[in-house]
Amino acid sequence: MQNLKASNKTENTMKRPTTNIFLKNLLKIFGFPIISILITSCYYDNEEFLYPGLPGGQCDTTGVTYSAVVAPILATNCNSCHNPASPSGNVITSTYNGLKTVVNSGIFRKAINHESGASSMPKNGNKLPACELSKIDAWINQGAQQN
Repeated sequence: MQNLKASNKTENTMKRPTTNIFLKNLLKIFGFPIISILITSCYYDNEEFLYPGLPGGQCDTTGVTYSAVVAPILATNCNSCHNPASPSGNVITSTYNGLKTVVNSGIFRKAINHESGASSMPKNGNKLPACELSKIDAWINQGAQQN
């Protein structure tokens, strides 16, 4: 009787490795392609950079205002580091007066365009999209008014 129980245990444990091998092979077959797709799908493509000549890809710089265009761009890209609570580099972009000070010095334009004479902004990041830079330049060229 005891030998019979021992042989049943042996049979049950023999089935597990087969199941484990099946799962390992299944993971090898489907795991690698899924991981590859996930990794490559995280690639960032900037449409303006990749396809600058597409129709409808023109950047509208007419009627650029601080409140409707410039402030939202800065809120997305700059204000997390350049705010009154923690003004990185003593630059504040979250308020008009703080921004106007750095715009008047000429450093702001150099920084966002990654030109020499200023630290490239966003720090350790890519340059802003060309259209956003054009809109900011248009606003500065129009006198950087608080409108």
